[in-house]
Amino acid sequence: MSTAEVDISRTKAWLMAARPQTLPAAAAPVIVGTGLAIHEGVIAPLSALVAFLGAALIQIGTNFANDYYDAVKGADTDDREGFTRVTQSGIISPDRVKQATIATFGLAILSGTYLVYVGGLPILVVGLVSVVCGWAYTGGPYPLGYHGLGDLFVFVFFGVVAVMGTFYVQAATAVEPLATTIPEGTVTREAFLASLPVAGIATAILVVNNVRDKETDAAAGKRTLAVRLGYRWSRVQYVAMLALAYATPVWFWLVEGFEPGVLLPLVSLPYAAVVARTVCTRTDGEALNPALEGTGKLHVIFAILFAAGVAV
Repeated sequence: MSTAEVDISRTKAWLMAARPQTLPAAAAPVIVGTGLAIHEGVIAPLSALVAFLGAALIQIGTNFANDYYDAVKGADTDDREGFTRVTQSGIISPDRVKQATIATFGLAILSGTYLVYVGGLPILVVGLVSVVCGWAYTGGPYPLGYHGLGDLFVFVFFGVVAVMGTFYVQAATAVEPLATTIPEGTVTREAFLASLPVAGIATAILVVNNVRDKETDAAAGKRTLAVRLGYRWSRVQYVAMLALAYATPVWFWLVEGFEPGVLLPLVSLPYAAVVARTVCTRTDGEALNPALEGTGKLHVIFAILFAAGVAV
């Protein structure tokens, strides 16, 4: 362990493990789902706040699980160019990180009890599946991230499910609690379509991460989609995910009949182009670490602009 690692405070070490820079992936779907709830006149602030808390805890729990399992399985090594992993570097013991993973997922389940009261059985099922898949991303007998399924997991759970779930719990607040079926008007085509930009950019964040780690992941036997596709097609995937995001507001305007204000996210397109250029031309951590943070910022910027455009 280096002197710098020894000098890291316990608080900073846990922040490094939690990776707060990834929390935009938890905030963006709640922002967009709430924007649509405002448009539909079903906004429920408390439900939205609890939805964000649950999403943030699942994100942090997934980060802890990644830190632990990537270390014990040998995917994280000294050659890795990404941000410091506390388990692999010896800053926090594996047992402590594993305990934190269990505790955080437990808190996520506990925080969801209000949402289960509001949304009933459908939210209970979705919440439990989300927690299990968050753990199974790098843990369990068939870790999703190790078999090229991480991108699909992120697209579905940090995009489609998160946005539609946020809208659902707000729309369901006005309905009888503890429903055993899906109440009318809580699962809509518009909610699904609104989830696509969030899903796309969240997946693009993972693409940057996996392109940066492609060589070390391949050496460790971690068959991410980037390892399977290679640099060229991973870059195509990244651009395609951004294209999906920016096409969605246009669809809302031309097909769904929303006002032109829904095109507001297009003002972020130049920033997206700058980040995409880096992803499409570089493979080193020195360039891709800022690009990873840049894609995370784009995630939040786009979500705020899109939610505002949908809401008005």
